[in-house]
Amino acid sequence: MPDRFSVGDRVQVRLEDPPGHTRVPRYIRGRIGTVVTTGPEHLLPDDVVGHIDPPRRQVVYAVRFPARDLFGAGDHSVTVELWEAYLGLPGRAERP
Repeated sequence: MPDRFSVGDRVQVRLEDPPGHTRVPRYIRGRIGTVVTTGPEHLLPDDVVGHIDPPRRQVVYAVRFPARDLFGAGDHSVTVELWEAYLGLPGRAERP
């Protein structure tokens, strides 16, 4: 299956605050970043700790965010590895 996103795509991190485990830091929820690399598929940690059998395997993307957009200042960037379920297209209210 082809990757949903490609290097250079702008993506938005889902704003959800799930009741269980998630690997999405709060400071990037709802923020828009740019895909800088796509990695191989890995088990979705949310499914693993939620005892979902079988857990989903998803592509992990490295997404870069300007520090200024996250923290209000800074001329550097922050890159976070995120599973596909955590991402959507900017301006769309997508569900996992």
